[in-house]
Amino acid sequence: MELDRLKRRELIALLGGAAAWPLAAHAQPTAKPAPRVGVLLYDDTDPNYGSFRRGLRELGYVEHQNIELEPRSAEGKPERLPVLARELVAAKPDLIYVLGGDVAPFVRGATSTIPIVMAVSNDPVQSNLVASLARPGGNITGVTFVSSDLAAKRLQYLREIAPDLARVAVLWNPDHIDPEYREMQAAAKTLGVRIQSLEVRAAADFDPAFATAISAQSQALIPVSARLMVTNRPRILQFAGQHRLLLATGFGPWAREGALLSYAPDVDAITRQSAAYVDKILRGAKPSELPVEQPTRFQLVINGKTAKALGLSIPDKLLATADEVIE
Repeated sequence: MELDRLKRRELIALLGGAAAWPLAAHAQPTAKPAPRVGVLLYDDTDPNYGSFRRGLRELGYVEHQNIELEPRSAEGKPERLPVLARELVAAKPDLIYVLGGDVAPFVRGATSTIPIVMAVSNDPVQSNLVASLARPGGNITGVTFVSSDLAAKRLQYLREIAPDLARVAVLWNPDHIDPEYREMQAAAKTLGVRIQSLEVRAAADFDPAFATAISAQSQALIPVSARLMVTNRPRILQFAGQHRLLLATGFGPWAREGALLSYAPDVDAITRQSAAYVDKILRGAKPSELPVEQPTRFQLVINGKTAKALGLSIPDKLLATADEVIE
């Protein structure tokens, strides 16, 4: 009898525990899904996207574990950008990351609620992306590669290398809104250099612009940084080399490919920094209260081979200033 009573107690205890199992299972916290970040790219070859992803990894984000990136690429076709921007917004990600001043306006126009982090090479204030750099005021913030004195410094470096420099042609895209051309005009007056404006809005505009530079007897050429210049870099390098023009440029591998010099922000560093904005917003920060960051690190690269081919000597002071000298 005692044995039967023990067995009954064990059975009751077992059944009581079983009854509690569903409640215990229900009480277990469910894993929070990884945040989803939509990405809009002009094309798949943008090296800045790789820099951004490295920035995320440096912050501890691992794709498919604690973050999901959902990229959309226009594959170099700007007419696809509005549709892709709307598709990204419709997918309702936690945040949208956008590369390029020619890309950001489409996402900015497609949503006023989803947070947006941008990395752009134009002026986000003049482009009406933000109210101000210090207080963006909307749902978009990030980094810009624009910084004061960049254009003026390129002109100054050219003048240090070629003291007799008097005529400089400037390739620029008026549709790419930034202060570089305006700042170069001001610097040219101070240095006593004449600026020849070469406006280019499309690939077809380059040959007429080059012809104008030749007729104006330009001694040097400065392309203002923009996607149009980067995609036409081989043409610009070939033209400058063929006509022995001193070529001074912005970001990108210009000097390593034959330009006399390049002076630009450390684009890789500031693009990686844009990942920190993603991290802050995913943790609860408001885009409207995160200042748009400008570059603080700059790189001067001088191509010694090109200088020798042009019969130029680089001043020792400038060589000592350079971050890299290509021999």
